[in-house]
Amino acid sequence: MALCLANSLVTKGEFNPYDQLVRYKWWWKNGYMSSTGECFDIGKATKESIETFCRRQERFIQKINIPETDIDYLDAPELLAEFNVKCSQPDVAGNGALMRLAPVPLFFFRYPAIAVEYSGISGEITHGDRKAYDACRYYAALIVGALRGYSKKQLLDERFYSANEDWFSGKPLCPEIRQIAEGTFKRPRGYDDGIRGTGYVVNALEAALWAFCFDNNSFEQGALAAVNLGDDTDTTAAIYGQLAGAYYGYKQLPEKWLKHVYAHKFMTNLSKWIVYEGGHSRPPEDKSTQQLQHDESKIPKTNNKSTTKAPLINESKATVPKPVPNPSNRTQHPPTNTKASGSKSTPLTGKPSSNRTSSVAPKPQNNLHTTRSIGASRSNPSQSQASPVKSNVRSDPTPKAPKESTHQTTELFHITKKEISEQPEPKISKQSNSRPNNAQSTTNAKLQAKKTSNLPKK
Repeated sequence: MALCLANSLVTKGEFNPYDQLVRYKWWWKNGYMSSTGECFDIGKATKESIETFCRRQERFIQKINIPETDIDYLDAPELLAEFNVKCSQPDVAGNGALMRLAPVPLFFFRYPAIAVEYSGISGEITHGDRKAYDACRYYAALIVGALRGYSKKQLLDERFYSANEDWFSGKPLCPEIRQIAEGTFKRPRGYDDGIRGTGYVVNALEAALWAFCFDNNSFEQGALAAVNLGDDTDTTAAIYGQLAGAYYGYKQLPEKWLKHVYAHKFMTNLSKWIVYEGGHSRPPEDKSTQQLQHDESKIPKTNNKSTTKAPLINESKATVPKPVPNPSNRTQHPPTNTKASGSKSTPLTGKPSSNRTSSVAPKPQNNLHTTRSIGASRSNPSQSQASPVKSNVRSDPTPKAPKESTHQTTELFHITKKEISEQPEPKISKQSNSRPNNAQSTTNAKLQAKKTSNLPKK
């Protein structure tokens, strides 16, 4: 689901809860972005929310009178505003919302208040309890802090929330999450002290922060500690990995684990796209979010070099890399048997006007293939900014990342980015192997003419 969320942000270039739910539906039904090609594990709350979303889509098709094939590709702002994306019951407080949110703060970290609020909404669409919403907001704030150069001591300080309260847009944390922010996770004996990695979002948040606090500055030790708590082990480790990964960086991940990661190149390139698109993101022009502006003054300043981690991006020097001309399609949709054309987008859906043969998205043949350009446009194609890539189709399932110049690098994920080389030109076979020479051609012509002259005349 984190890959679904990341693809939505990169494809749309903005926060679009409707598109996120569409991709979650594809994952559930078709195995979209799954390492196995199918949805092999889904929580009860998440499944119920996606089922609610599907029912609302069916009713919306009748209400606005559009083809069933268009419902997953709505782009018109007035239609998106009319659709209720909060598909969860109000008392659902599972950890499924917290385990997938990292792409949002990675994309919007330059605007902390927006990153925090959108992270809360990203969880709220499938988990409606206030505790889930606030857990996502607080954890996103920690990830933003890590990306903006906060030291580990500052991130885990009991005053982190109060010192950055303006990131929370005047909405205080609920008591359960506020207590965790004030340090209830700082229990050295972990499980023996009552730390539990259960499916309850409050326990899961506390367990992940405990693992981060006592991991001895080792991603490997922290992940293993999270798993060894028992209960919902994989989710607790996934939550830990979001913050720890943002803080320690890619190069600190265990090499023996990285070599076994499925679709490693794909995810690395997708991470670079998040850096690129996030670098071009702008805060909404809506009046309610005018106060959510980029505030460099909130980056902590200290003279103690031993406790402060340097900012991961030097925004005064680093420039966002230029994209590769005509790289892979940025839209990640389930494959179909119909090729996407370069036709113009319709105002309602942003999809090409070419006809498609199927009424629903079929099961993908390869869950990581990029095969459709539908939905890649912004909400108003005629007024949108230039897309960093053309909306086209590649047969290569792994999209290329944006191309940077020789002297420009971006350190957000601690990935040393090499300049992506051009594809080699196809080898041209020698003339003697590809066609006869002139002498051979002349001889063959004479033989053919002789045979023709000996034929009986009609």
